[in-house]
Amino acid sequence: MWKFIVRRLFITLPQIVLLSVLIFLMAQMMPGDALSGLIDPNIDPAAIEEQREKLGLNNPWYEQYSDWISGALKGDLGQSFVYKMPVSDLIGQRLVNTFWLSVATLIITYLIAIPLGITSGRYNDTWADQLITSYTYVGFATPLFIFALVMLWVFGYMLGWFPTSGSVAPGTEPGTFDYIVSKIQHLLLPAISMALITVVNTVQYLRSEIIDTKQKDFIITARAKGASESRVYNRHIFRNSLLPIAAFFGFEITGLIGGTVFVENIFGYPGMGQLFLQSITQRDYSVVTSVVLLFGIASILGALISDIILSLVDPRIRIK
Repeated sequence: MWKFIVRRLFITLPQIVLLSVLIFLMAQMMPGDALSGLIDPNIDPAAIEEQREKLGLNNPWYEQYSDWISGALKGDLGQSFVYKMPVSDLIGQRLVNTFWLSVATLIITYLIAIPLGITSGRYNDTWADQLITSYTYVGFATPLFIFALVMLWVFGYMLGWFPTSGSVAPGTEPGTFDYIVSKIQHLLLPAISMALITVVNTVQYLRSEIIDTKQKDFIITARAKGASESRVYNRHIFRNSLLPIAAFFGFEITGLIGGTVFVENIFGYPGMGQLFLQSITQRDYSVVTSVVLLFGIASILGALISDIILSLVDPRIRIK
Protein backbone atom coordinates (compact mmCIF):
# COMPACT_ATOMS: atom_id res chain seq x y z
CA MET A 1 0.00 0.00 0.00
CA TRP A 2 2.76 2.44 0.96
CA LYS A 3 4.59 1.70 -2.29
CA PHE A 4 1.45 2.63 -4.20
CA ILE A 5 1.09 5.93 -2.29
CA VAL A 6 4.77 6.82 -2.84
CA ARG A 7 4.47 6.10 -6.57
CA ARG A 8 1.37 8.30 -6.81
CA LEU A 9 3.19 11.09 -4.96
CA PHE A 10 6.08 10.90 -7.43
CA ILE A 11 3.53 11.34 -10.22
CA THR A 12 1.71 14.15 -8.41
CA LEU A 13 4.76 16.36 -7.79
CA PRO A 14 5.69 16.77 -11.50
CA GLN A 15 2.03 17.50 -12.23
CA ILE A 16 2.06 20.37 -9.74
CA VAL A 17 5.31 21.75 -11.22
CA LEU A 18 3.93 21.59 -14.77
CA LEU A 19 0.69 23.16 -13.58
CA SER A 20 2.56 26.09 -12.02
CA VAL A 21 4.49 26.71 -15.26
CA LEU A 22 1.33 26.64 -17.39
CA ILE A 23 -0.53 28.96 -15.01
CA PHE A 24 2.33 31.46 -15.02
CA LEU A 25 2.65 31.41 -18.82
CA MET A 26 -1.11 31.88 -19.30
CA ALA A 27 -1.02 34.82 -16.90
CA GLN A 28 1.85 36.30 -18.92
CA MET A 29 -0.22 36.03 -22.10
CA MET A 30 -3.11 38.00 -20.61
CA PRO A 31 -3.41 41.54 -22.04
CA GLY A 32 -1.70 44.28 -20.08
CA ASP A 33 0.15 43.73 -16.83
CA ALA A 34 -0.26 44.29 -13.11
CA LEU A 35 0.03 48.07 -13.54
CA SER A 36 -2.39 48.41 -16.48
CA GLY A 37 -5.37 50.56 -15.66
CA LEU A 38 -4.21 51.25 -12.10
CA ILE A 39 -1.97 54.26 -12.72
CA ASP A 40 -3.04 57.80 -13.49
CA PRO A 41 -2.53 58.29 -17.27
CA ASN A 42 -1.17 61.77 -16.53
CA ILE A 43 1.89 60.27 -14.85
CA ASP A 44 5.08 60.41 -16.88
CA PRO A 45 5.43 57.17 -18.92
CA ALA A 46 9.07 57.06 -17.90
CA ALA A 47 8.02 56.84 -14.25
CA ILE A 48 5.62 54.01 -15.08
CA GLU A 49 8.36 52.18 -16.97
CA GLU A 50 10.69 52.68 -14.03
CA GLN A 51 8.09 51.10 -11.74
CA ARG A 52 7.73 48.13 -14.10
CA GLU A 53 11.51 47.70 -14.06
CA LYS A 54 11.54 47.88 -10.26
CA LEU A 55 8.84 45.21 -10.00
CA GLY A 56 10.64 42.95 -12.46
CA LEU A 57 7.81 43.04 -15.00
CA ASN A 58 10.30 43.57 -17.84
CA ASN A 59 12.41 40.54 -16.93
CA PRO A 60 12.26 37.37 -19.08
CA TRP A 61 9.39 35.09 -18.17
CA TYR A 62 11.66 32.39 -16.73
CA GLU A 63 13.25 34.87 -14.34
CA GLN A 64 9.83 36.09 -13.25
CA TYR A 65 8.67 32.49 -12.82
CA SER A 66 11.75 31.63 -10.78
CA ASP A 67 11.16 34.61 -8.47
CA TRP A 68 7.45 33.78 -8.15
CA ILE A 69 7.81 30.06 -7.45
CA SER A 70 10.72 30.53 -5.02
CA GLY A 71 8.62 33.04 -3.11
CA ALA A 72 5.61 30.72 -3.17
CA LEU A 73 7.64 27.90 -1.64
CA LYS A 74 8.47 30.27 1.23
CA GLY A 75 4.82 31.28 1.65
CA ASP A 76 5.27 34.61 -0.13
CA LEU A 77 2.79 34.83 -3.02
CA GLY A 78 3.54 38.44 -3.78
CA GLN A 79 1.61 41.67 -3.24
CA SER A 80 -1.91 42.41 -4.39
CA PHE A 81 -1.91 45.62 -6.44
CA VAL A 82 -5.65 46.14 -5.86
CA TYR A 83 -6.01 45.28 -2.16
CA LYS A 84 -2.57 46.64 -1.20
CA MET A 85 -1.77 43.64 1.01
CA PRO A 86 0.16 40.36 0.78
CA VAL A 87 -1.60 37.80 -1.40
CA SER A 88 -1.09 35.09 1.22
CA ASP A 89 -2.99 37.16 3.80
CA LEU A 90 -5.76 37.95 1.32
CA ILE A 91 -6.17 34.31 0.33
CA GLY A 92 -6.06 33.26 3.98
CA GLN A 93 -9.09 35.46 4.70
CA ARG A 94 -11.09 34.07 1.77
CA LEU A 95 -9.93 30.47 2.03
CA VAL A 96 -11.71 29.94 5.35
CA ASN A 97 -15.07 30.91 3.85
CA THR A 98 -14.61 28.67 0.81
CA PHE A 99 -13.49 25.78 3.02
CA TRP A 100 -16.63 25.89 5.16
CA LEU A 101 -18.83 26.35 2.10
CA SER A 102 -17.27 23.24 0.54
CA VAL A 103 -17.62 21.22 3.75
CA ALA A 104 -21.26 22.20 4.14
CA THR A 105 -21.95 21.38 0.48
CA LEU A 106 -20.34 17.94 0.79
CA ILE A 107 -22.31 17.13 3.95
CA ILE A 108 -25.62 18.19 2.42
CA THR A 109 -24.77 16.37 -0.82
CA TYR A 110 -24.21 13.03 0.89
CA LEU A 111 -27.18 13.47 3.25
CA ILE A 112 -29.38 13.78 0.16
CA ALA A 113 -27.58 11.50 -2.29
CA ILE A 114 -27.20 8.35 -0.19
CA PRO A 115 -30.90 7.91 0.76
CA LEU A 116 -32.04 8.80 -2.78
CA GLY A 117 -29.48 6.53 -4.43
CA ILE A 118 -30.30 3.60 -2.13
CA THR A 119 -34.04 4.02 -2.66
CA SER A 120 -33.66 4.36 -6.42
CA GLY A 121 -31.35 1.34 -6.68
CA ARG A 122 -33.25 -0.96 -4.37
CA TYR A 123 -36.66 -0.21 -5.85
CA ASN A 124 -35.57 0.33 -9.45
CA ASP A 125 -38.27 0.59 -12.11
CA THR A 126 -40.85 1.65 -9.52
CA TRP A 127 -42.58 5.04 -9.29
CA ALA A 128 -40.07 6.12 -6.60
CA ASP A 129 -37.15 5.26 -8.86
CA GLN A 130 -38.75 7.08 -11.79
CA LEU A 131 -39.32 10.16 -9.64
CA ILE A 132 -35.72 10.22 -8.37
CA THR A 133 -34.32 9.52 -11.83
CA SER A 134 -36.40 12.36 -13.28
CA TYR A 135 -34.91 14.69 -10.66
CA THR A 136 -31.38 13.65 -11.62
CA TYR A 137 -32.11 14.22 -15.31
CA VAL A 138 -33.39 17.71 -14.54
CA GLY A 139 -30.30 18.31 -12.38
CA PHE A 140 -27.97 17.23 -15.19
CA ALA A 141 -29.71 19.61 -17.60
CA THR A 142 -29.84 22.62 -15.26
CA PRO A 143 -26.82 24.99 -15.24
CA LEU A 144 -25.62 25.65 -11.72
CA PHE A 145 -25.56 29.43 -12.11
CA ILE A 146 -29.19 29.48 -13.33
CA PHE A 147 -30.34 27.28 -10.45
CA ALA A 148 -28.42 29.41 -7.93
CA LEU A 149 -30.05 32.59 -9.26
CA VAL A 150 -33.51 31.02 -8.90
CA MET A 151 -32.71 29.88 -5.34
CA LEU A 152 -31.46 33.35 -4.45
CA TRP A 153 -34.55 35.01 -5.88
CA VAL A 154 -37.05 32.61 -4.27
CA PHE A 155 -35.55 31.95 -0.84
CA GLY A 156 -33.51 35.11 -0.46
CA TYR A 157 -35.65 37.91 -1.91
CA MET A 158 -39.22 36.56 -2.16
CA LEU A 159 -39.45 34.50 1.05
CA GLY A 160 -36.60 36.20 2.93
CA TRP A 161 -35.54 32.97 4.64
CA PHE A 162 -31.84 33.48 4.06
CA PRO A 163 -29.43 36.44 3.74
CA THR A 164 -28.76 37.45 0.15
CA SER A 165 -25.07 38.41 0.38
CA GLY A 166 -22.00 38.37 2.60
CA SER A 167 -20.72 35.72 5.00
CA VAL A 168 -21.84 37.28 8.29
CA ALA A 169 -24.15 40.06 9.45
CA PRO A 170 -22.38 43.45 9.75
CA GLY A 171 -21.46 44.44 13.29
CA THR A 172 -21.56 40.89 14.69
CA GLU A 173 -18.76 40.30 17.17
CA PRO A 174 -16.50 37.37 16.19
CA GLY A 175 -16.53 34.41 18.56
CA THR A 176 -20.02 35.01 19.92
CA PHE A 177 -23.00 32.67 19.50
CA ASP A 178 -24.76 35.22 17.29
CA TYR A 179 -21.68 35.34 15.06
CA ILE A 180 -21.71 31.55 14.58
CA VAL A 181 -25.45 31.54 13.86
CA SER A 182 -25.02 34.35 11.33
CA LYS A 183 -22.19 32.50 9.59
CA ILE A 184 -24.35 29.39 9.28
CA GLN A 185 -27.32 31.40 7.98
CA HIS A 186 -25.18 33.02 5.27
CA LEU A 187 -23.64 29.65 4.42
CA LEU A 188 -26.76 27.50 4.05
CA LEU A 189 -28.38 28.90 0.90
CA PRO A 190 -25.27 28.77 -1.34
CA ALA A 191 -24.37 25.34 0.07
CA ILE A 192 -27.88 23.95 -0.53
CA SER A 193 -27.95 25.45 -4.02
CA MET A 194 -24.70 23.72 -4.95
CA ALA A 195 -25.61 20.45 -3.25
CA LEU A 196 -28.97 20.09 -5.01
CA ILE A 197 -27.17 20.13 -8.38
CA THR A 198 -23.98 18.23 -7.53
CA VAL A 199 -26.00 15.50 -5.80
CA VAL A 200 -27.25 14.07 -9.10
CA ASN A 201 -23.90 12.46 -10.00
CA THR A 202 -23.69 10.59 -6.71
CA VAL A 203 -27.33 9.48 -6.86
CA GLN A 204 -26.94 8.03 -10.35
CA TYR A 205 -23.61 6.42 -9.50
CA LEU A 206 -24.97 4.80 -6.33
CA ARG A 207 -28.14 3.65 -8.11
CA SER A 208 -26.10 1.98 -10.84
CA GLU A 209 -23.81 0.30 -8.30
CA ILE A 210 -26.74 -1.14 -6.34
CA ILE A 211 -28.51 -2.43 -9.45
CA ASP A 212 -25.27 -3.99 -10.69
CA THR A 213 -24.44 -5.54 -7.30
CA LYS A 214 -27.92 -7.08 -7.03
CA GLN A 215 -27.12 -9.21 -10.05
CA LYS A 216 -23.75 -10.51 -8.80
CA ASP A 217 -23.26 -14.23 -8.15
CA PHE A 218 -22.52 -13.82 -4.44
CA ILE A 219 -25.89 -12.08 -3.96
CA ILE A 220 -27.71 -14.89 -5.74
CA THR A 221 -25.81 -17.38 -3.57
CA ALA A 222 -26.72 -15.53 -0.38
CA ARG A 223 -30.40 -15.63 -1.32
CA ALA A 224 -30.13 -19.32 -2.25
CA LYS A 225 -28.73 -20.07 1.23
CA GLY A 226 -31.87 -18.60 2.75
CA ALA A 227 -30.55 -15.23 3.91
CA SER A 228 -33.31 -12.73 4.63
CA GLU A 229 -33.83 -9.88 2.18
CA SER A 230 -32.87 -7.28 4.78
CA ARG A 231 -29.63 -9.15 5.54
CA VAL A 232 -28.82 -9.45 1.83
CA TYR A 233 -29.24 -5.69 1.35
CA ASN A 234 -27.63 -4.48 4.57
CA ARG A 235 -24.69 -6.91 4.73
CA HIS A 236 -23.93 -7.40 1.05
CA ILE A 237 -25.54 -5.03 -1.44
CA PHE A 238 -25.39 -1.72 0.46
CA ARG A 239 -21.92 -2.32 1.88
CA ASN A 240 -20.41 -3.20 -1.48
CA SER A 241 -22.24 -0.39 -3.28
CA LEU A 242 -21.27 2.34 -0.82
CA LEU A 243 -17.52 1.61 -0.92
CA PRO A 244 -16.99 3.07 -4.43
CA ILE A 245 -18.82 6.21 -3.30
CA ALA A 246 -16.00 6.78 -0.80
CA ALA A 247 -13.53 6.62 -3.68
CA PHE A 248 -15.63 9.21 -5.52
CA PHE A 249 -15.10 11.67 -2.65
CA GLY A 250 -11.85 13.11 -4.01
CA PHE A 251 -13.45 13.96 -7.35
CA GLU A 252 -16.25 15.76 -5.50
CA ILE A 253 -13.59 18.22 -4.32
CA THR A 254 -12.65 18.95 -7.92
CA GLY A 255 -16.29 19.54 -8.85
CA LEU A 256 -16.77 21.95 -5.96
CA ILE A 257 -14.00 24.22 -7.22
CA GLY A 258 -15.88 25.16 -10.37
CA GLY A 259 -19.12 25.46 -8.43
CA THR A 260 -17.78 27.89 -5.88
CA VAL A 261 -16.62 30.29 -8.61
CA PHE A 262 -20.22 30.74 -9.81
CA VAL A 263 -22.06 30.41 -6.50
CA GLU A 264 -19.86 32.77 -4.50
CA ASN A 265 -20.29 35.51 -7.10
CA ILE A 266 -24.05 35.03 -7.35
CA PHE A 267 -24.55 35.09 -3.58
CA GLY A 268 -21.91 37.75 -2.92
CA TYR A 269 -20.12 35.27 -0.68
CA PRO A 270 -16.54 36.44 -0.01
CA GLY A 271 -14.57 33.33 -0.86
CA MET A 272 -11.88 32.17 -3.25
CA GLY A 273 -14.25 31.92 -6.22
CA GLN A 274 -15.36 35.53 -5.90
CA LEU A 275 -11.77 36.66 -5.37
CA PHE A 276 -10.74 34.80 -8.53
CA LEU A 277 -13.20 36.55 -10.86
CA GLN A 278 -12.64 39.95 -9.26
CA SER A 279 -8.88 39.59 -9.67
CA ILE A 280 -9.25 38.75 -13.37
CA THR A 281 -11.41 41.81 -14.09
CA GLN A 282 -9.06 44.03 -12.06
CA ARG A 283 -5.92 42.51 -13.62
CA ASP A 284 -4.51 41.63 -10.22
CA TYR A 285 -2.13 39.06 -11.69
CA SER A 286 -0.39 38.00 -8.51
CA VAL A 287 -3.75 37.05 -6.99
CA VAL A 288 -4.98 35.33 -10.18
CA THR A 289 -1.94 33.08 -10.50
CA SER A 290 -1.97 32.20 -6.80
CA VAL A 291 -5.68 31.35 -6.71
CA VAL A 292 -5.54 29.26 -9.90
CA LEU A 293 -2.47 27.44 -8.57
CA LEU A 294 -4.29 26.60 -5.33
CA PHE A 295 -7.37 25.45 -7.26
CA GLY A 296 -5.20 23.28 -9.48
CA ILE A 297 -3.33 21.75 -6.54
CA ALA A 298 -6.68 21.02 -4.84
CA SER A 299 -7.87 19.21 -8.00
CA ILE A 300 -4.68 17.15 -8.24
CA LEU A 301 -4.82 16.25 -4.55
CA GLY A 302 -8.50 15.36 -4.91
CA ALA A 303 -7.62 12.86 -7.63
CA LEU A 304 -4.81 11.52 -5.41
CA ILE A 305 -7.20 11.06 -2.49
CA SER A 306 -9.65 9.21 -4.74
CA ASP A 307 -6.92 6.88 -5.99
CA ILE A 308 -5.77 6.11 -2.45
CA ILE A 309 -9.30 5.45 -1.19
CA LEU A 310 -10.08 3.31 -4.22
CA SER A 311 -6.90 1.29 -3.69
CA LEU A 312 -8.01 0.63 -0.12
CA VAL A 313 -11.48 -0.41 -1.29
CA ASP A 314 -10.23 -2.55 -4.19
CA PRO A 315 -6.55 -3.61 -3.87
CA ARG A 316 -6.65 -5.03 -7.41
CA ILE A 317 -6.13 -1.55 -8.90
CA ARG A 318 -2.78 -1.03 -7.17
CA ILE A 319 0.18 -0.89 -9.52
CA LYS A 320 2.49 -3.81 -8.93
